[in-house]
Amino acid sequence: MACQPCPVATQPTAVDRYPPSPFRDWKTALFDCCADKHICACGVVPCFLACKVGVQYGECCCVPLLPGALLAMRTGLREQLRIQGCVFGDWVAFCFCCPCALCQMARELKSPC
Repeated sequence: MACQPCPVATQPTAVDRYPPSPFRDWKTALFDCCADKHICACGVVPCFLACKVGVQYGECCCVPLLPGALLAMRTGLREQLRIQGCVFGDWVAFCFCCPCALCQMARELKSPC
């Protein structure tokens, strides 16, 4: 008589060993454009800085030029680095001060964690 395997009665559950880190603020404010002179100089030409930020974020340099891509990148960056905020705040930052929002993202990507 062959041994038959017992059916699994319960499924294993995931163990959360590391609770998520708390949300934090941006390392520099939206209007601290001159906190990094090199990034500020690149921000004079927003298309160039957008491409640079896209590459630093891990995307193709042309992705930031697509409609809505910068908003998606900013929201993704916030979520990835656990920065406080909301999609509406990201949208407002880009609608009313796109160069400043790009500079802020570039500074965040450049700064060590």
